Amino acid sequence: MSTATPDGRTSLGHAVFFGGCVPASPGEEHLAYDIGATLAGQGLTLLHGGYNGLMERAARGAVEGGGTVVAVTLAGMAWGDFNPYVTAVTHQPNMGARMHTYLDNAEVIVSMSGGVGTLHELTAALWYAGNIRPVPVVVAGPTARRLLTFLRDERWVYSSPTRPLDFLHETDSAADLIPLIDAGHVRSAA
Repeated sequence: MSTATPDGRTSLGHAVFFGGCVPASPGEEHLAYDIGATLAGQGLTLLHGGYNGLMERAARGAVEGGGTVVAVTLAGMAWGDFNPYVTAVTHQPNMGARMHTYLDNAEVIVSMSGGVGTLHELTAALWYAGNIRPVPVVVAGPTARRLLTFLRDERWVYSSPTRPLDFLHETDSAADLIPLIDAGHVRSAA
């Protein structure tokens, strides 16, 4: 699905960003910004929760990179004002519809540190990519990577012959997203 960005460019698809309201460190805030800018630079529309913290940093990077930022939230929930970088909003009737809005058309999903909401989003993305469609899921930043290490060590996340984890990636650099996005565009065009 392609849409127009604010500067008239065509969006090549959607990137999903999951991250919490309370950043773990200034370094992770910078990484979120770089991720948003990189995703926009690749022609992707950024979908996120729309609020502050890491979401706002990624949104700012995306908008300053010429991209579009969509807040995906629940109808009837008043969690506060959206961050100033949100360019469009979609209100979903329930959490299932919200998650499908994120996951069904994503070219890439990036998750950073956060609270239980971000944890829920990450685990939903892992399940989706392992069972529905192998969209790249990227765990970014030292805090989220420590969580993934824990989940692997405790066997909550593991590869098997019927459910490989080829979709799962880790990074501390936004530049690492580019080959994953390029590979996804090649698959989409085939």
